[in-house]
Amino acid sequence: MGGKKYSEKITVKYSETDQNLSMKPFALLNFLQDIASKNAEDYGFGYSFMHPKNYAWFLIKYRMEFEEYPFDVQDLTLLTEPRGYNKIFAYRNFVLKKGDKIIARMSSMWSIIDTVDHSILPIQNIVNNPNMPVFKKGDEDLTFAKITPIQNVEEEKEFEVRYNDIDVNGHANNGNYIVWAFEPLSFDFRNSHRIKTLDIIYKKEAKYGETIISQVEYKNETTTLHCLRNRNGEDLCLVECEWAKF
Repeated sequence: MGGKKYSEKITVKYSETDQNLSMKPFALLNFLQDIASKNAEDYGFGYSFMHPKNYAWFLIKYRMEFEEYPFDVQDLTLLTEPRGYNKIFAYRNFVLKKGDKIIARMSSMWSIIDTVDHSILPIQNIVNNPNMPVFKKGDEDLTFAKITPIQNVEEEKEFEVRYNDIDVNGHANNGNYIVWAFEPLSFDFRNSHRIKTLDIIYKKEAKYGETIISQVEYKNETTTLHCLRNRNGEDLCLVECEWAKF
């Protein structure tokens, strides 16, 4: 078992939806990050505990599965639960409900880094908390996919990391990565598809002023592969998305 589940009602603003009233993916990632941060803070291993010690949580992976992508919704509840740790990784789950119906499940993987030398730290040496037990995989934990590398770049765009993209840890907020990853997709494709499953691997932070190269390959008619790179050719983020037409 992990920590106790925490839940809160969320309100999706019009500015957080597209022209089809679907929740924008960056808004979804921000909701997940905000509730995770609040829950970690309440349990004593959030920002106010980490920051003075020059520690920070670093998001590594997401796996998301949607029964129904959030669309024209008013009655949403988001739940989260810290699932525990093993050595250098910690796990957290999320459930998104529309009324009483579960419409999405998400699992995430995190590490703790030293913000001075960027080393990864053993979690058990940092967090000694009953709400962060040793991780034991359960039926509610989704399986993280191994993302296939891009073989053929079919679309590409470049972006520059702006000051507005930077978060409290001094690098680009993880919600920006999905904006950059999806932007090369055509308007017609985005306008006629919603996310069915989503896998994200965060590999390296993006800093202010850095150039981001976003590349896309269509694996098949409903699956896209994405890679974000910097000018040095280093992979910053990998994404694989399965889409449903509507």
